[in-house]
Amino acid sequence: MKRIELEIKALSPLAVGRQKPGGSVSEVDDYISGTVIRGGIAAQILQESGHRSVDLTENGGDFQALFLGDEAAIFQNAYPSIKTKGKVVPKGGIEETKVLPLTALSSKTKPGFKNSKSSNNGVFDSLIDRFCSEHYGYVYEPSCPIDGGRVEPYSGFYARHRQTYYSLSVNKRLLTRVGINRKRATSEEDILYSIEVLNESESTGNNPKPVIYKSAIIVVDDLADSLWEFIHSRRYRFRLGGSISRGLGKVEISAQKPVEFKPNVQNKIEEFTKQLQERWKTWSIFGNPIQELPNNGTYYFTLDLQSDAILTENWRSTTVISAYMLQQFTGVEEDIATARLARTLKSRHAPWLLAVFQNSRVV
Repeated sequence: MKRIELEIKALSPLAVGRQKPGGSVSEVDDYISGTVIRGGIAAQILQESGHRSVDLTENGGDFQALFLGDEAAIFQNAYPSIKTKGKVVPKGGIEETKVLPLTALSSKTKPGFKNSKSSNNGVFDSLIDRFCSEHYGYVYEPSCPIDGGRVEPYSGFYARHRQTYYSLSVNKRLLTRVGINRKRATSEEDILYSIEVLNESESTGNNPKPVIYKSAIIVVDDLADSLWEFIHSRRYRFRLGGSISRGLGKVEISAQKPVEFKPNVQNKIEEFTKQLQERWKTWSIFGNPIQELPNNGTYYFTLDLQSDAILTENWRSTTVISAYMLQQFTGVEEDIATARLARTLKSRHAPWLLAVFQNSRVV
């Protein structure tokens, strides 16, 4: 597999909302979803090939392999880039851009990540301490590590650059439109609707600064070069989101040459297991746990959804990720025990899972 880094510059407002909540206002997401990027690239390919009305689910060639095959390309969400000293940090300089987990907490009075320009108390994850408290038989009531004050859930996106964490956000505005009478092709009286859009610039005036989003595509080796060439040679032709006929959705997509994609899952699992075991030892000051923590040959890991998921088990929809489902997905035959599991899927960052590989090797 190879990875193609994308930099998306907004040249016009973006209407990338996924659904209308009702009424006359259409809401917009805080980011550009991978589905929107996938649809924009696929639409451009179909437009140039003249196959918009052709069924490509069978014998669709590279298009079928890229979008419909068993190893279809993965289009990652595009999150706004961070800036330091007024300059956009290159994608290679950002160590990671992710969704904060449901268990992330921050001070109620001084929320946000700590950095040299603010007096925020920082953000911390309560998952490991919550796990330890349950197994030691205590009620977990987290407090701010800095001042001992109250805390509350902290959600959103974050990026890391040079060991400093940054919250990511975008500016939005409402565009009001007049309804059109389809019979007369003129404006309809007393009909107004509003479209919420992502702003194309961060400031106003003579020199507005465009908003930059960072994304990536994971694709099989055979199609990586051809996909990169297609995007690179048509960087100004893509349109993303809705209301394209009204002038919205114009972007410039810059693609970096494909590089080898090497996930570091094993290192993450080993580091998480180490941190959990060290924290477990700290909790030993409260006495003996209700259940001892297995050490030999046991690995711990979390499963955090970075986007919406449709889960099925035995051909039925479910909101519970079971140990059996993990075994089927990972191909690991050893025992997997789920230690804690969220029961509902309320948002893209809501569910989390702490699971255990027992007597197995991480691959």
